[in-house]
Amino acid sequence: MTAASSTMPGWRAASWSGPAWLATGLILLAALCVTSLAVGQMAITPRTVLEAFRAYDPGNTEHLIVTTTRLSRTVVAAVVGASLALAGALMQALTRNPLASPGLFGVNAGAMFCAVALTAAGWLGGLAEFIWAAFAGAALAGASIYVLGATGLARMSSLRMVLAGAAVSALFVALTQAMLVVNQEGLESVLFWLAGSVAGRELAIVGTVLPYPVAAGLLAIFMARHVDVLAAGEEIAVGLGQRTGWIKALLAACVVLLAGSAVALAGAIGFIGLLVPHAARRMVGAGHRWLLPACAVYGACLLLAADIAARVAASSQEIPVGVLTALLGTPCFILLIRRGWRHE
Repeated sequence: MTAASSTMPGWRAASWSGPAWLATGLILLAALCVTSLAVGQMAITPRTVLEAFRAYDPGNTEHLIVTTTRLSRTVVAAVVGASLALAGALMQALTRNPLASPGLFGVNAGAMFCAVALTAAGWLGGLAEFIWAAFAGAALAGASIYVLGATGLARMSSLRMVLAGAAVSALFVALTQAMLVVNQEGLESVLFWLAGSVAGRELAIVGTVLPYPVAAGLLAIFMARHVDVLAAGEEIAVGLGQRTGWIKALLAACVVLLAGSAVALAGAIGFIGLLVPHAARRMVGAGHRWLLPACAVYGACLLLAADIAARVAASSQEIPVGVLTALLGTPCFILLIRRGWRHE
């Protein structure tokens, strides 16, 4: 087991190769994408789904549903799931904390605060502006926490980053709740987004946000070797000649772009960034060369599966996918805490 794995107590090394797990995940992802395109209020056969792309007929209602509403929803779920899982893996390496997740950077809270504040002020005229407001708030929160954790007389530490994230998150959450209480009727339109949803996003809007998580994900994978060294400990990284300040700054930027884009597209969806890295670590091991791609693939799979379940669970009133991820993540989070206590 590598040195990086020592920061994640209780997780054994992978017994199957990284490429095999990655290939399995890609096959599962393809199957879930087809299922996501087929499942909904109108059931569509997988054969019709494939025909909608091979021989599209604009007069065919089923083809129209597949290539518009369901395609955008499927893309959003895959992108958001992959982004949150990657951000979680980077956070756990950056803080050397097995319970770390993008929420520690205050990204969710910052995005929600900015979107709610600008909506209350009447400055958001459409979904595109709403998404960009959320993205700006997420980036601002992440940058603020990094500055608070990295400046001052004491050097940056995992504890300072966690404390800064908790403080900024609490502030943004309190301000958001205050605005919702004061202007509940005017902010009713954002409540479904706050619960976490991948529905109602257009492909054009997805395309404007997509370059950011793609660029951040590729940069993170390119830096996998540096992430391994940093996860082993800052002293070891410095001894090996790493410029830890620059590495941490780049990783923090990747987390902001990945988690910020996810929140901008789908709102507050929790636990993906916490659970998927742990599951992927058991599959492919602690080395980030395979861990990061595996997180992206299986994160997309998990959120797609949750979205499909949300559509199937209630036929009349759709359940926000963020609710299902919370129901799944809460007991898993408690299990992780109990495992951590037993291994202290």
